[in-house]
Parts: sequence; structure tokens; C-alpha cells
Amino acid sequence: MHKLQFVLHRVLSSSHTDLFRGGDAIIGVIATQFGYIIDELFFSEHPRTKMIDELFATPKCYQHVLSFLFAVKEVNENPKILPNVSLGFQVYDSYSSAIMTVTNTLKLLSSWEKLIPNFKCETQKNLIAVIGGCDSDTSLQVANILSIHKIPQIAYCVLAPVTNVKSQLPSFYWTVPNEAHQYKGIVKLLLHFEWTWVGIIASNDDNGETFVQNMRSLFSQYSICTALSEKLAALSGLIENTQSIETIDVMNPFVAQITLLINSKVNVYIVNAKRQTVECLKWMIYYYMMLEGIMNFSLGKVWIMTAQWDFSTDIMQRDFDVQIFHGALSFAIHSSDVHGFPKFLQILHPKTHKQDGFLRLFWQQAFNCLFSYSNEKESRETCTGQEKLESLPGTLFEMSMTGQSYSIYNAVHAIAHALQEAYSLRHKLKPMLGKNALPSPSLSMSLKYKELHYNQILAPSILVLGIFIKNKDTPIVIANNRDLTYTLLFFLILCFLSSLLFIGPPQTVTCCLQQMIFGTTFSVAVSCILAKTITVVLAFLATKPGSRMRKWVGKGLANSILLGCSLIQVVIYALWLCTAPPFPDLDMHSLIGKITVVCSVGSATMFYSVLGYLGFLAIVSFTVAFLARKLPDSFNEAKFITFSMLLFCSVWLSFVPSYLSTKGKSMVAVEIFSILASGAGLLSCIFFPKCYIIILRPELNSRNQLIMRY
Repeated sequence: MHKLQFVLHRVLSSSHTDLFRGGDAIIGVIATQFGYIIDELFFSEHPRTKMIDELFATPKCYQHVLSFLFAVKEVNENPKILPNVSLGFQVYDSYSSAIMTVTNTLKLLSSWEKLIPNFKCETQKNLIAVIGGCDSDTSLQVANILSIHKIPQIAYCVLAPVTNVKSQLPSFYWTVPNEAHQYKGIVKLLLHFEWTWVGIIASNDDNGETFVQNMRSLFSQYSICTALSEKLAALSGLIENTQSIETIDVMNPFVAQITLLINSKVNVYIVNAKRQTVECLKWMIYYYMMLEGIMNFSLGKVWIMTAQWDFSTDIMQRDFDVQIFHGALSFAIHSSDVHGFPKFLQILHPKTHKQDGFLRLFWQQAFNCLFSYSNEKESRETCTGQEKLESLPGTLFEMSMTGQSYSIYNAVHAIAHALQEAYSLRHKLKPMLGKNALPSPSLSMSLKYKELHYNQILAPSILVLGIFIKNKDTPIVIANNRDLTYTLLFFLILCFLSSLLFIGPPQTVTCCLQQMIFGTTFSVAVSCILAKTITVVLAFLATKPGSRMRKWVGKGLANSILLGCSLIQVVIYALWLCTAPPFPDLDMHSLIGKITVVCSVGSATMFYSVLGYLGFLAIVSFTVAFLARKLPDSFNEAKFITFSMLLFCSVWLSFVPSYLSTKGKSMVAVEIFSILASGAGLLSCIFFPKCYIIILRPELNSRNQLIMRY
């Protein structure tokens, strides 16, 4: 009897089997080079991934990664494609596992170092698209996550027929026809050779069931008889139940199944050639050969295989006789010779590509050797680095580009050209915006808003300023620091006017002026309020006998507070404009099928620094006014300032979450509303009570009345 031994390799963490390089635009890849077998979950304990056997690999699939790297290299070295833009990448393996596929897809959506999707932390990557996976199951698992984030995905597999895939997954694309096109080809092939008595072999899952049903239905239309159909179990169950030849007998369900296939009078088998299905079929044939004591065996069957399998083998089957499939007919994914790719493979060396976590494992497994610095303790020859890829058999590696590798190569170039078109469109839109080229409806709406803005906001502001100028010599105007009052009213008017900059086509100048004028005018306005409040407090402190505060009372202190507080905001803006100023940008994500031209803030840190400083001034003003609210009413604006700053702070505190939760034009609307609401709050709370006295109660606007109330 022959003892069955498996050539297994120690499992490495995913950090050893990933590959990344930074760039202006990042392409993610979910490859399938490795796999492992996990135990069945019975939920009698906490469910977690438990491995029956160790990591195994299909070396030929490493060419998928190499074709991707070669395509990225071509794009980055071509000055005609994406000039001044470098493509980066992040490559993970799916391990033929749904758990690892989902985990590594979430890693693509996270920062470089941590698995924290949906949050912006540490260094961010500009992920523009994802390529993957190697089979239908992996591709759709990735697509279900990426579709939520509207990130394009290009699959390079032969996709099993899925209903409404474009409506359910609008960001999902593929570079090869789906499996349904092969069905008609299989029928034509059978009719050509007059093979009308056939068997069907598929996987024991939903895809396999769909394949069998579709083929049976199609065969019945052309009088082709389906003599038998067999569904092969998962590879994990096969290996788990047949650990050695001693445990195998004719009653073993896997042996019984392959015996049925071999002894059947059916000479033509249609195989849904998923990689796992073919691997399971080879194991079953190998068991049968060992059980029967047959070393060289020809089944004498005709195998017609779909295009999923590229005649590759994993390392556990490297010594299996592939001649069992001699004479097989297989559909193939379109490929072509790519200039420079063979030379790219010839100069490949593990010592010069140490950052490639896939390459070292591939080299050790393909050449069945170990590097001297490897931690593995298996007794194998030492890798010299002089091994030649050309010497490997075609089942382990090919020097010419395979169909799936060619699909990946085309996917990279498709992404690069689409990105170049997007940049070109952005460049064309910006000159268009510079010429004020807007459709007439947008201009009409802008004019209507400006008219409404003037009638309902600016008119009352100008009216209040006119009332105060006309009554400039009255006690109520003089008592509350007339110069600061005029300054406050003037800058409140500018605050209202600043909202007009947010209306109309974004341009480089207007994008910079929007935030600069908005922040500066509000900072001066709040600084005026702070200066007025401090002046009121100091005025009453100075009335106490022997107070040293008298030397601080006067216009000098108020002007110093106004200029000092405003100057700090100006400095922040100067830093903002020198480092990362606002600029016109294209929002391609907020609305499906539409591109919105918006003003990007440039630096989010500087934008929130401006808001933070403005909030700091408002809180200080509110605090001082609140503490001074009980001073005598005659000279005291503190109560009105307290209410105005409470309203002001409430508006801008609610602005932050509202701003962060909106996109596109809605962000502009939120900021305009906040500007108008906070400005109107300051105007009404501080000045309307005084206008009431000046216009409707002039008898209270007298020196005697004020002194008597004091």
C-alpha cells in the first residue's frame, strides 16, 4: 500500500502575502494565488477560521500579479498616459475564502496600516478602482462591498450568469464574456463531432447547479442526451475524509463517484472547469489510480472544459500526471503576445523585489526550495536565486501571458485611460468655468437669489445702519461705543454679502474669496462684540472708588481688541492660502451619472481652524457677556449680546455635523444658511431693541432718562 503524503507549507500571515506601493491614484487587486482548507462550522463554539491543512498555492496564478505590475509599470513610464500622475497599487490575496476576501476588501477601503473602513485616519490612499477576482464567487463578494462605496471593480474571471448584475451592481465591470456565451459554443462543438451522449461534471454549489440546469435545457433543444451529471464535493471534504490510502476503499463516496465516471459508457464529459472543481477531479482520479495500483493511466475520455481553468496545478498536485486529460478540449480567454512581458519575467529575481510578499513564496513553491533566510524547517534544497522561470512546466508557470493575465493587463490600461479622460474633462471644465460658461437656468436662479437676498437681508441691515447714522448724537448710540457700532454694522453687511460668493460658477478666485471673506468678516464682527462687552465690564469696574481700571477705559483698548483678534484670523488665512488654498474641483461621487463642479476647501485642517478660532471668539464673547448680564440696563448691552452669541454658537455648532453629512451643492446650501442665520441673529438681538427705542420710544433715548435709570 502507498502512504499518501501531502506537500504542505507553513501558513504565513497576510502581511507576508500582500504588495503595495504609494502613488497619486491607487488600484487595488484581489488576486487568488493561495488557498487553505477550513473546518466546517457547527456553532458549538465561537465561530472562527480553523484550518484543517496548511496554505497551498497555485504558482501559475502568480502571473496574474506580474501582469498587473507590468501594466502599471508601462503606464507610469509612458509620458502620454497620465502625465505627472503616478499609479500606485495595493494587492491582497483572497485565499479562495469568503472570510479573507471580505477582510482584504475592507483593507483596501481603510488606511494603509489599519483595518478601519469608512473613517479617514492617518495617511489616506486615493483608491480609484479594484481589479478582481479570479472566479465568480470572489468577484461578487468583492462587488457587494465596493458597490456600497461606488468604487469601480473590474473582474477578470469568466462570470457565471447572474440576473440583473448591472442594475444591482452598477460599478461592476468585467473584461471577458460571461459563461453563458460558452454554452452555445459547447453545443456547436458537440453537434460538429456528432457527440450526442454526454455527461456533465460540476461543483456541488449554486454555480454548479445553475450550470447543470442551463446545459440540460440547452441540450434538450438540440437532441443531445445527458446520460449522467455528477456534482463534485468541496476539496476540503475530499482531503479530510481521505487522509491516506489505508483509509480508502471502494465504499468511500469519492472513490465510488470517480469509479462511476471512469466505468461509464459515456465517453464525452462537459466539465464546468472552476479551478477547485478540476483540482477535486484530479485528486479523485489520483486516489483511484493508487487504489488500483495503476501508475500510468489513460481514461480514454474526451473532456470539454469551460474557460475558467488554464491547465494550472497547485503545489500539492505538482507530481500528478496531467496526461489523464490528454486530448481535452478547452475554451480559452482571449490573449495576445505583449511586447516586453517575457523580458520582464526573465529579469525577475526575489532579491531585487524584496517588497513583493508574493514573490518569495512563489519562488520557494515553484522550484521546491527554501531560501537560506527562511524560517521554515522543511528539508528542501536551498534556493540559489539562479533558477529560471523558463524551466518550469506549463502547469506551474508560463512565459507567455495567459488569458486571465491578459485580461488584468487590459483592465489596468482601461482604468488608466478612463482616469486620463476624467482629468482631461476636469481640465476642459475649468477653462469653461473661467469663461463664466453656465447654462441660463443656473444664471437665472442665481439672479433670483440675489434679488431675494437684497430684499430680505441686506435692506434691513442697511436700514439699521441708516437709523444709527441719522441718530448718531443720541445718547443710546453714543453710550454703546458709536465707532464699534458702526464697524459691527458695516461688517455684518459684508457677512451677508459674502454669501453671494457661494452662488454661481466656482472659479479659482471666487473659491479663495468665499472662505476668506466669510471668515474675516465674521471674525471682525465677533471681535467688535467682544470689544463692546469688555468695554461695558471695564466701564462699571472703573466707577468704583480707587479703581485702577480707569486707565484701560477708552477707544484704545477696544481698538486693540478688534485689531488683535482680527489679525490672528488673517494670519490663519495667509497660512491657508500659502499651503493649500481652496480650488475648483469636480465631484464625481455624490450623484450617480453626474459631475458637480464644487469649491474644494483645499486643506480641511485649515478650514476647521478658521471655524475653530471663530468659535473660540464667540464662546469668549458669550462668557463675558453672560457674566455681565446683571449690570444696570441703561448702559448695558450684555443681555442682548448674550442672546445673540448663544444663537450664533448654536448655528455654527449645528453647522459642523450638517456640513460633514452632506455632499455637493447641499454643502454650499448649508454654509449659506449658517452665514445668513448667524448674521441675522446678531443683527436682530443686538440692534432691533435699540431701533425700537429710537423709533417708537424716543422719550427713553435721553441723557436724563439714562442717568435716572442708572
